[in-house]
Amino acid sequence: MNSYLPLAVDFHVHSEESYDGHEPVELILEHAADIGLDGVVITDHDEIDESIRAAALAPEYGLIGIPGVEVSTCHGHLLAIGVRERPDPGLPFMETVRRVRDLGGIAIVPHPFQRSRHGVRKRYLEDADAIEVYNSMVFTGYRNRRARTFAKRRDYPKIGASDAHYLPNVGRAYTEILVEPTAEADTKADIDGDELVEAILAGNTQIRGKRTPIRKSSIQYAKGAVRKSTYTLTKRAPLIPTIPASMDRS
Repeated sequence: MNSYLPLAVDFHVHSEESYDGHEPVELILEHAADIGLDGVVITDHDEIDESIRAAALAPEYGLIGIPGVEVSTCHGHLLAIGVRERPDPGLPFMETVRRVRDLGGIAIVPHPFQRSRHGVRKRYLEDADAIEVYNSMVFTGYRNRRARTFAKRRDYPKIGASDAHYLPNVGRAYTEILVEPTAEADTKADIDGDELVEAILAGNTQIRGKRTPIRKSSIQYAKGAVRKSTYTLTKRAPLIPTIPASMDRS
């Protein structure tokens, strides 16, 4: 009988490198370890430097290090997990999926069909490696249920994640991955990101956690909307620097 190691990983977390994130990666890693996660993937919007740094620091906190990025395709957002180079933003969705795979990563669709959050629409979702079927930041369970039904009908591996932009929300939802250790990897500390990826592609996942309270979700959405609106207005105004400037980095 196969013996599996369960690993708890939050695949969708934003740091201060995101225009709408707040905490440094060191604080996120410390918190993830404190609440019992085995890994956390920093997926900043179109920025990967802090995620690579977090993956390198992760073992110091007893965590598995996995880099990633949330890419803005022209058809919606896409999580590129396990890559060390950011795919160019603004490309068609499927072209970005292929680029993620070329870079050695897996393409996970976050909050699909949620247009208010740049979720990709069904007609553009021709292929992916996994679907985020449980996002803790949704107001109701409808979108999560729709994503789960979509993944089940098409036999996609299922992922759960917090989509945290604030520290207390990290790990509110996560994925439990069942990894079959190799002869060289007897404990969780010996598991690496590649083995996690293989387990995800095999569909060895369970969703854990719960939704973020609506009040906290509302605050996060509102602040993000204000920052995006401010950026749009200042971007169009002559002789005025864009605010926040971090949105110009992509």
